[in-house]
Amino acid sequence: MRNRHSRRESGSAAEINMTPLIDMVFILLIFFIVTTSFVNETGVDVNRPSAETAVNKELANIMVAITSSGQINIGGRVVDRRAVRANIERLHAENPEGSVIIIADKDAKTGLLIEVMDQARLAGIANVSIAAERD
Repeated sequence: MRNRHSRRESGSAAEINMTPLIDMVFILLIFFIVTTSFVNETGVDVNRPSAETAVNKELANIMVAITSSGQINIGGRVVDRRAVRANIERLHAENPEGSVIIIADKDAKTGLLIEVMDQARLAGIANVSIAAERD
């Protein structure tokens, strides 16, 4: 009797159910896709000035670009200087934790840069930074 029982166990192939493993892989994949933050670019080529004290800034969600010709871009759209505050307020309402980074061309006028910084602060954002290239 013992002999027959051992033959049954050794003769049958062990099956592994792969469904829970595949489910877990899909759940992890969805988790990583949802939690990944994507970099927002301004869509404008700007020749940034360099600075030795430049540091990387993470989680800056509102990007404002100022070209050498004085054109202001927010979120890939050209914006009039009178509409900068309204656009920043709208983007800040979508993401209250975000800060503003101004990417100004090194040939842009300082007066326009100060005006954009002032409009960002008037929009209620205290954390306004200016982008620079690290030396």
